[in-house]
Amino acid sequence: MGTRRSVKKAWQAAWLVRAVRLMDLTTLDGSDTPGRVERLCRKARQPVRPDLLEALGIRELGLRTAAVCVYHERVETAVRALAGSGIPVAAVSTGFPHGQNPLPQRLDEIRASVAAGAEEIDVVLTRSHVLTGRWEAIYEEVSEFREACGSAHLKVILGTGDLAMLRTVGRASLVSMMAGADFVKTSTGKEAVNATLPVGLTMVRAIRAYLERTGYRVGFKPAGGIRTAKQALVWLIMMKEELGRPWLEPNLFRFGASSLLGDIERQLEHHVTGRYSASYRHPLA
Repeated sequence: MGTRRSVKKAWQAAWLVRAVRLMDLTTLDGSDTPGRVERLCRKARQPVRPDLLEALGIRELGLRTAAVCVYHERVETAVRALAGSGIPVAAVSTGFPHGQNPLPQRLDEIRASVAAGAEEIDVVLTRSHVLTGRWEAIYEEVSEFREACGSAHLKVILGTGDLAMLRTVGRASLVSMMAGADFVKTSTGKEAVNATLPVGLTMVRAIRAYLERTGYRVGFKPAGGIRTAKQALVWLIMMKEELGRPWLEPNLFRFGASSLLGDIERQLEHHVTGRYSASYRHPLA
């Protein structure tokens, strides 16, 4: 019995560590300063305390987050702070979070972020186009975003909390993929309702349908409202069941997260020390 419990404990910790590797560590506040972004970048380089990694037996392998996500104004600061780490900077763009700026301004913002060193661009769809069924307009918009990104990865934010119907979410996902999205992303994190499992399931099944028709793999990023280790693990289980093992890597799956990392680090400490909080029960247990 003791051996089985030890195996389960190690297995659960491995899932938590994977969640860290898949995280776009994010700060998108009006109060962001260069110092705050620099601290975030240091955390991205070393997201979990070295003593915990030592106890888990993975310190020599290293652990870092998938990216750091900031506003355009803080891209250069983040690029400098992450130099030599291999961690890319993602910039939210195109009039984030509402996407209401004129299209030429949004395209200029993308180009400016890429020029500043951003390797990933998170763009916002014009949700009114989606809500009024203007699918050709969405296709043309995302195509222009794709061209403006150049070699940078394009993540298209649907703003699913504003889209009301899952059918609409599925169609917006497919049109965005057809127009060149590398990732489809649920939310800005600023809506009243952000990433939910029904929306996530709809989007990953659209990804699967697109893969079956084209052979092209598109990534998925749930963002907003994922704050606990338990929630992260439920999303990982869904990705494994719906899309398979390839979608448990940073090139195809990301968490948009700001507060999630703190809870994961606490739960890893519980795994190491055996002191679990009374409210924590692993969803795979």
